[in-house]
Amino acid sequence: MLNAAVLAIMVTMALALVRAFMGPTAYDRLLAANLFGTKTVLLIALAGHALDWSGFLDVALLYAMVNFVGTIAVMRFFEYGAGEEEE
Repeated sequence: MLNAAVLAIMVTMALALVRAFMGPTAYDRLLAANLFGTKTVLLIALAGHALDWSGFLDVALLYAMVNFVGTIAVMRFFEYGAGEEEE
């Protein structure tokens, strides 16, 4: 069952990468990159369970927080654009 879960996560990560490179809009690419980050968190947590090491869950939570903050930062960049200053 563990191998099936890893395989399913790897397949969805590959599909997310395809979507990130072929997405028609920047928002589609951002959503695919966020999905890839979420699946990475799942893969880290699954590896932690497989190896019976609870430290992986801390790493997975930290990576999830970085993924969330990065997504918000990129969304703000798309919203306000680069080089524009507030007056």
